Amino acid sequence: MKRLDPKFESWMRAPETQSMMNALGGDARFVGGAVRNALLRQSVNDVDIATPLTPDEVIKRLQAAKLGAVPTGIEHGTVTAIANGKSFEVTTLRRDVATDGRRATVAFTTDWKEDAARRDFTMNALYASADGEIFDYFGGIADLEAGRVRFVGDATTRIREDYLRILRLFRFHAWYGRGEIDKDALHAAAAEKAGIAQLSGERISKEMLRLLEAENPVPVLRLMASSGILGEILPGNLLIPRLERLAQIDANNFFTPDPILRLASLLPDATSANAVADRFKLSNADRTRLEDVLGGKDRIVSYLSIKEVRKLLYRLGPKAFKDRATLRWAEDPKDSNAVQWRALLAVADAWDRPEFPLTGREVMNAGVPEGPLVGRILAEVEDWWIDSDFTDDEFSLAERLKAVVQATAY
Repeated sequence: MKRLDPKFESWMRAPETQSMMNALGGDARFVGGAVRNALLRQSVNDVDIATPLTPDEVIKRLQAAKLGAVPTGIEHGTVTAIANGKSFEVTTLRRDVATDGRRATVAFTTDWKEDAARRDFTMNALYASADGEIFDYFGGIADLEAGRVRFVGDATTRIREDYLRILRLFRFHAWYGRGEIDKDALHAAAAEKAGIAQLSGERISKEMLRLLEAENPVPVLRLMASSGILGEILPGNLLIPRLERLAQIDANNFFTPDPILRLASLLPDATSANAVADRFKLSNADRTRLEDVLGGKDRIVSYLSIKEVRKLLYRLGPKAFKDRATLRWAEDPKDSNAVQWRALLAVADAWDRPEFPLTGREVMNAGVPEGPLVGRILAEVEDWWIDSDFTDDEFSLAERLKAVVQATAY
């Protein structure tokens, strides 16, 4: 049986983790993603802990150990424990009493296999003791090694407990799967896809954005489309080939996948972006970014001059420019233009926004009375200054201001 060696697992040796496990006692075990990722030799970020202790006893022990305890999901047995600013989700072993496709009524138990039986995938139903002993009740290690995302028990039953598991199936296959997706899981997901309508936009958004962060989400998205599931989530004619090209660009250039930009690459226009932002309950910042990158009319091509790039950077800002340029790159069929596209992004990264050297005071000193005309003259001079590639020639600026003032009736 496989084991985790704490000597090689920094997350297990961390003082915060050890103080947490000591407070909860020897029956506590790590569970889920931390165990899965450690076995895969991938980074471990979130550490979840399972325990047969009741939530009240968990809180009592944490407080006795001078650790933080927040009853974030007490009705489901979950306490957020805090040690030196690091959070751990501590959950009492449980079994489902009733489910409605979105939430479950649970009862607490001391049976580890019963707790494992209510989890979604076998690779997530893995437990590890503080000294690294692995507990695998449903063949999760074999599935993990095979790259097989398989539901615990009957796939349809698991999905009907929480329809979000349809999306999690595809997300986990994109991250951890190899080869073909599990056929039983796929058939069950397709048959139960109408249940997605019960899910909140926030839960859908979280899963879809995590899916889009996978190195190459395209094969899974094609599966979702062919099974009718993607149409339950995203409207209209999706541009999957553009996303495929963007994922290739990310891989070739070691870019970190950007889920909002990848979502934008799927959508045809700003109207669909607005609809998806509503559906996904996106933050205002993500909504604005999504609509901006798809609504921009600026001409961005790989052979822009440095002067044109600086002008666009001033008007758009580096982030919006990079979003639009990267999306245009994903539409460019010529691989040979990659060097030019990378150069445009490098200019944006190194760019410092110049400060327009004139203010309303200089305009009024030129004889223009205070009022809206001051702003209009400033804007006209600023346009000239941008077109002149942000000249710092004070004489030229003064002459231009004088010419605009003289040409403007007031």
